[in-house]
Amino acid sequence: MAKGTLYIISAPSGAGKSSMISALINRNHDLPAQVSISHTTRSARPGEQNGVHYHFVDKAQFEHLIEQGAFFEYAQVFGNYYGTSRFTIEATLARGIDVFLDIDWQGARQIRQQMSEVVSVFILPPSREELEKRLKMRGQDSDEVIQGRMTQARDEISHYDEYDYLIINQNFDEAVSQLQAILQCHRLRQRAQALKYQTIVTDLLVNESEID
Repeated sequence: MAKGTLYIISAPSGAGKSSMISALINRNHDLPAQVSISHTTRSARPGEQNGVHYHFVDKAQFEHLIEQGAFFEYAQVFGNYYGTSRFTIEATLARGIDVFLDIDWQGARQIRQQMSEVVSVFILPPSREELEKRLKMRGQDSDEVIQGRMTQARDEISHYDEYDYLIINQNFDEAVSQLQAILQCHRLRQRAQALKYQTIVTDLLVNESEID
């Protein structure tokens, strides 16, 4: 069985990466893929559930996990820790399941230093005005926090060229289709297909004399 692929998805806050990943998985119920559930020290937002959207822990718990080497990557963003479980990612990929990892560029760098075979995608908003509009429409942050996110967005966007693919999320459905095309293209690689259809390939290469 072929190992799953780790997809790193990055974007400035409000660009729509989480919604795009959820939409992709909902469109393809039979797709062997899942979203990595990160640990974080930030408070849960309205509608978020522990163990579903994030593993919510306090700062002391998070720092204890750091000391244990439990994270593939971790970073401090807007005063809160975010981290990706090493064991969970490795175990999921070993079962042939693709994993979508929603992290920033710093986390992406840490992952690349430890794993060579990852596929990275950066998602951009169509404009700064649209990004600010989307942040305000979420109704989750104060004006002060939103301005902080807008300031941070420029720095995050400056790292887009470190990624394999770039998607502009202007039309949501089109952007999700582009993300799906990346996934489909990667799953059709020769090595992955040859392993998946090894019986067919072997049968097609049998000499006629061997059949007789």
